Amino acid sequence: MSTAYSLSKAPLAIMRSGILFGLITVGWPAGSAHASPPMLTGGLASQPIGHYEFCKANSAECTTRTRDLGPLHVTGTVWRKIIAINARINRSVRPITDIEAYGRDEVWAYPNGHGDCEDYVLEKRRDLMREGLSPSNLLITVVRKRGGQGHAVLTVRTDKGDFILDNLTDGIRHWDQTGYDFLKRQSSDHPGSWVTIGERRNPIVSTLVVTPVAKQPSVFDPRMGKTIVRPTKR
Repeated sequence: MSTAYSLSKAPLAIMRSGILFGLITVGWPAGSAHASPPMLTGGLASQPIGHYEFCKANSAECTTRTRDLGPLHVTGTVWRKIIAINARINRSVRPITDIEAYGRDEVWAYPNGHGDCEDYVLEKRRDLMREGLSPSNLLITVVRKRGGQGHAVLTVRTDKGDFILDNLTDGIRHWDQTGYDFLKRQSSDHPGSWVTIGERRNPIVSTLVVTPVAKQPSVFDPRMGKTIVRPTKR
């Protein structure tokens, strides 16, 4: 069963068994009760130059550590907020490139009626934080689209898997059902740090390396049958 959801197709039935309470009230099909595997993150990655410049202008958003209490527990109320904010911002922001808006690439900013993919992500993240969601579960993520073009989305970590909020669709899908090649995302324990996704090391997509990345320790995981990179705590 597909895990693509939209506000317009939200089911109205409410299960009262307690096991799935709140999960299928709005946009969460019963078949999605089982969590999708979360992203496997690795060592430190280069911070996108656009995010680096954004952090210089908005230091409090990138230096304040938030205790990571684990993935978000999703209730019906929380899921409704996520759906509504994703759809509202997608519809209220006019897509425009940084070249058109600023005359240069890689400008990350809150949208002023218009913006590109990173700007949608920043606005969604800010609005969800205002609704009480922890920054540790709202992670800016860099991906590569099927055509090879870099793109930014928002990962929402939940106890039912990692979900993707994307300005290209109102549908909210598990990360592994988007068709994207996932490269790196914000660290869950420090908003100014970035980590690799999967086995990638320091990927760069439409970004510049801001700081050198130290070599990270790796370990063979017998459950996965391959070597993985352990993240460095900061």
